[in-house]
Amino acid sequence: MSEQRKQIDTLIIVSTRVTGYVSLLLFGAFLYFGARPGVDMHLSEANGIRWNALLSVLFFLQHSGMVRRSLRTRLATRLPDHYQGMLYTLASGVVLTAVVLLWQPSGSLLIQLQGGPCWVARGAFFLGAAGFAWGIHALKRFDAFGDARIKAHRRGIVLEPQPFAVSGPYRWVRHPLYFFALLLIWSGPDLTTDRLFFNVLWTAWIYIGALLEERDLQVEFGARYRRYQQHVPMLIPWKRPVHKQRL
Repeated sequence: MSEQRKQIDTLIIVSTRVTGYVSLLLFGAFLYFGARPGVDMHLSEANGIRWNALLSVLFFLQHSGMVRRSLRTRLATRLPDHYQGMLYTLASGVVLTAVVLLWQPSGSLLIQLQGGPCWVARGAFFLGAAGFAWGIHALKRFDAFGDARIKAHRRGIVLEPQPFAVSGPYRWVRHPLYFFALLLIWSGPDLTTDRLFFNVLWTAWIYIGALLEERDLQVEFGARYRRYQQHVPMLIPWKRPVHKQRL
């Protein structure tokens, strides 16, 4: 690999990581503190809700669409495979940042938790964040920023696909990252009109996204994943944790 190519790859990796970290920090602050008008568009409450819906749908289409197997297959004819994860992370970071900065908050306060209930809600947020980190750690080879394949390509190494493994929170629920994301979403103690809209809309998207992902996982792992589905709930951990021997 030429020195110029290595420099370009390094720039891509750094840009992707910065975009990813910044977008996640902004989104975390959005969930914890509530929406703040990064760009106040002076919309009425009804038009603000419509605008927020448009932002959300834009993120849903990008985030769920780019991980579908069919789109990745078509994209592979134009973009080398080792760059696809980076492109996904970069696009996700840009769109998520736009959602946070352009979200139009509502002045209508529906519920405001105080005292003990407020602390419970705050605790749920940190529990969700810790659980999210636990779920990522359990994946072992989770490529959060899409740069592992670029680095492997530099060294002439072909990475093996993520193996099917059941450990950590995956023994309780098939999609623990989605479950903990729901916990983060619903942990806000102040429920405004726009936050309620956000919570409901994003919860629906997570459920639909989980169903779409299930189809891809069935194709990838076949009968073993179907057995996993029979023993482990999809989103809500209401059963005892499964033992690997049962799969």
